[in-house]
Amino acid sequence: MVKPLVSVIIPNYNYARYLSQTINSVLAQLYPNIEIIVIDDGSTDGSQAVLREYGERIRWFQQGNEGVSMARNRGVQESRGEMVAFLDADDVWLPMKLERQVQRLVDEPDLGLVHCGYEEINETGDTLRSRLDGLEGWVAKEMLLFKRSAILAAGSGALVPRSTFDAVGGFDTRLSTAADWDFCYRVAVHQRVGFVPEALFQYRMHNVNMHANIGVMEHDMLIGYDKAFGRAAPEIHRLRRRSYGNLHMVLAGSFFRAGKRREFVRHAVKSLWLTPGNFKRVMGFPLRWWQRSRQSKVGSHPSAQSSSDSSIGK
Repeated sequence: MVKPLVSVIIPNYNYARYLSQTINSVLAQLYPNIEIIVIDDGSTDGSQAVLREYGERIRWFQQGNEGVSMARNRGVQESRGEMVAFLDADDVWLPMKLERQVQRLVDEPDLGLVHCGYEEINETGDTLRSRLDGLEGWVAKEMLLFKRSAILAAGSGALVPRSTFDAVGGFDTRLSTAADWDFCYRVAVHQRVGFVPEALFQYRMHNVNMHANIGVMEHDMLIGYDKAFGRAAPEIHRLRRRSYGNLHMVLAGSFFRAGKRREFVRHAVKSLWLTPGNFKRVMGFPLRWWQRSRQSKVGSHPSAQSSSDSSIGK
């Protein structure tokens, strides 16, 4: 197999506690021809000391806290590889990741991006579940309809030809939580996407600040959709109402789970106005909450507990 140079771009902001594990997972790749570029985005937690320990095995650069999109773009600017892979500073690659993905791009050079399955892990590294449900082919319509994740966790799972990255203009520096979606959509409009149905990296889930990011996701995704439909071909433009309806449904559910009922209602109304067929799914958010609350109250009531015990004894 031809072994083109792969530039691995790691944006880091205050992840010193995970950074060594992340970098070591790249150094442990079975694929041999790589360069590692870390962009430290204004960290204040001692990340620079961790990076210095690697000497010439990596290249790293510092910048002010300008955001993940700016850091990724800077990393690509500093890179020399024919292919570019992205890895968040708290995630971990499994040893065969690049080998599997590079093979797909070498075999099918018309692909604009190759992604893969992953394992979700918690903050201490325990495995929560695996995801192998990514899509491949022409996936732009699926991305807009937002019924499922077409491209999985691209911030740590995507491998892209450098020529494709340059052609779509890199990451939109206005965006953070939805920068991956926006970048991948622009790739998917013009090129096929490949998928390797194996769990090839570990994606770390965090509880801290998860709810606070919903407002940022709302802001970013609405910008991404406005961009997508602002220059859409007629066959894509026909999906506009349904796509926005599904997006507002997802945002409604996210706000409901965060306990932000006013925002839930706002997005639920927009979803149902645009896509009335979403009624059951939108109303399912409060219905499931009510059912769980009712079961919890019944289960904790003394008489209910004794009744349950007696039925087991029969």
